[in-house]
Amino acid sequence: MSLRLFSDQCVPREITDILTQAGHEVIRLRHVLPIVSVDPAVIAKAQDLNAVLVSLNGDFADIVAYPPDSFGGIIAIQLHNHPEIIPTLMQRLVAFLKANPEQSFYRGKLLVVEAHRIRVRQ
Repeated sequence: MSLRLFSDQCVPREITDILTQAGHEVIRLRHVLPIVSVDPAVIAKAQDLNAVLVSLNGDFADIVAYPPDSFGGIIAIQLHNHPEIIPTLMQRLVAFLKANPEQSFYRGKLLVVEAHRIRVRQ
């Protein structure tokens, strides 16, 4: 089963390509919103699309500003200005998504994805 994901403007194409190749439906922000859209518009569009937001924007990992239980899922990718970790990080994320293929699993959750672990916050 594939997931519906909404890729924020800051997500490198390499990441969206890997997610697409893994069989997921990835909607890119630039296809549905202006690329300069503010964070509240971005998360609202993810909700409208019934999609899990995928972002590198650290603001979405702030559970005070964006409490996970208010959203259909947020995947916060932590590259820390090290694009060379993308293959390792994505291998971990793709395996996690495969092990948890139901869209409903992600509702109310924030996944903080790092090269060495995935933390799930609720």
